[in-house]
Amino acid sequence: MSDRWVIHLPITAPDLLRARIFARTATRLLARLSRRVDLGEVTVSAEDAQGVRHRVFCDRLLPGGARCALPTDHAVPCSHRPWSPARNVRPARYRLPDG
Repeated sequence: MSDRWVIHLPITAPDLLRARIFARTATRLLARLSRRVDLGEVTVSAEDAQGVRHRVFCDRLLPGGARCALPTDHAVPCSHRPWSPARNVRPARYRLPDG
């Protein structure tokens, strides 16, 4: 048996977009508390199809060994730092629809 344990924290969201946004937000907050948070392994799934998981972060390997910390399917070049309003304009694809 492994010496590591994985925390599964079920939180519901109304759709895949909002689930990914919430998961990214929660992960980044938890990552500030502990370096043991593995952004690349964060996934979301439908409640009735938990075996079908959707990645939340890109996690591509970058030069120097770092991993991309941007959302999956991002439209800007990979970066080891998450999006910041001071550095970029949030692409429309990552904005929540009105309503």
